[in-house]
Amino acid sequence: MTTKALIIEARFYDEINDMLVQGAQTVLEGAGVEYDVLTVPGALEISAALNFTKDKYDAFVTLGCVIRGETTHYEICCNESARGIYDLVLQHNLALGNGIQTVENKMQAITRADPAQKNKGAGAAEAALRMLEIKKKYAA
Repeated sequence: MTTKALIIEARFYDEINDMLVQGAQTVLEGAGVEYDVLTVPGALEISAALNFTKDKYDAFVTLGCVIRGETTHYEICCNESARGIYDLVLQHNLALGNGIQTVENKMQAITRADPAQKNKGAGAAEAALRMLEIKKKYAA
């Protein structure tokens, strides 16, 4: 049976997201995993997309970037996107790797997203695949 994954990306910063998605795709392709990419407007919309698609895929990779600004919107995006995602993960036993970057500035985001540097998109895909292994072994 073929493993199917979904990359849900909050496309707000194109340059950063391109790198995150590239890293995730490389890992999934290297593992022989089929995948789709679903783009949503921002980090807060990721949990809704995850909920809409939760029964269609074996594993999920969430990607995006939230850069601190001058308002409390940063905290809301970081906290509520994580809460929404992990509420669904726990409620529905989802195998997920979270690659939403929460950073202070664009330079930090680039360092984390760039496949030649920290490659957090790849890390999120690796985490999703590992969680799928654990789920298959232990979940009912």
